Amino acid sequence: MGQRVSRTDFEWVYDDQPHTWRRQEMVKKYPQIKKLFGPDPKFKYIVSAMVLTQIVMLYVMQNQSWPMIVLVAYCFGGVINHSLMLANHEISHNMAFGYARPLANRYFGMWCNLPIGVPMSVSFKKYHNLHHRHLADDDLDPDVPTLLEAKLFCTTFGKFIWVCLQPFFYGIRPLFVNPLPVTKLEMINTAVQLTFNALVVLVFGWRMMAYLLIGSVLAMGLHPVAGHFIAEHYMFAKGFETYSYYGPLNWITFNVGYHNEHHDFPAIPGSRLPDLKKIAPEYYETMPQHTSWVRVLYDFVTDPAVGPYARIKRKKRGLASAKVARRSTDTVSAEA
Repeated sequence: MGQRVSRTDFEWVYDDQPHTWRRQEMVKKYPQIKKLFGPDPKFKYIVSAMVLTQIVMLYVMQNQSWPMIVLVAYCFGGVINHSLMLANHEISHNMAFGYARPLANRYFGMWCNLPIGVPMSVSFKKYHNLHHRHLADDDLDPDVPTLLEAKLFCTTFGKFIWVCLQPFFYGIRPLFVNPLPVTKLEMINTAVQLTFNALVVLVFGWRMMAYLLIGSVLAMGLHPVAGHFIAEHYMFAKGFETYSYYGPLNWITFNVGYHNEHHDFPAIPGSRLPDLKKIAPEYYETMPQHTSWVRVLYDFVTDPAVGPYARIKRKKRGLASAKVARRSTDTVSAEA
């Protein structure tokens, strides 16, 4: 359990992310791809059903014992909450109401956010924009582990702890990597969420508020659906920074496993990403891919060649660009 990782630094590259040129090449070769753009009409109804299911569960679970609350939170409620987090990922790309109605997407994200317990929808949108635009940039991408994380969690046991604590690192890291000013929509998101939380406590009690929060935390850590956090961009094959997974867990995660496809075309909703792969299979079938998110978690913890250091990083933009990005916060907020 004390075996140290073999890497002592990130994988540094100085070229642009592959998704940029691949997107241009694919649209030129297959112009019908553009027909896949735009929101899925069914999406908002599926998300609303999930939110209402969790609200019903508050009534169902309110008299259960603590062991049962934790068990159901891990096996059921947490899975729904994780799916709602990934629904917020879709919403961050305006997949609920389209790019023409950005505010409708933001407010729907707040509705989707309610069972998660922590206000994250609007903030996620803000920082996720940076992840797509500046993939693996040393100064701008908040998805890449910090040097401190890589140094501290560099053993088998350390990686196990890091995976368990992943929701905290994922939520706090952007505030240290590239903090952006709080926006009015974030304050509204917080007010709406705290009001909902207060109503849950008032009507169902603190135990049911704990049910929601426990599910959110557990399902982002050592949990099968949380395997996608590591599967997406950790370097399991040298030189490849994004990986797809085509297994059954995509059914409950809005096809987030189709991650190469998603980064190539963020304007395509998760429900249509399998269609993109069918149109241009030669671009995806030859790349390394994962077959199991559970196996990803196991390999991440036990394989000394994989760990927080196993990420591609770019320095090509540097500190000057980071300052420009911070000055352009108003632009990012407006797009939100």
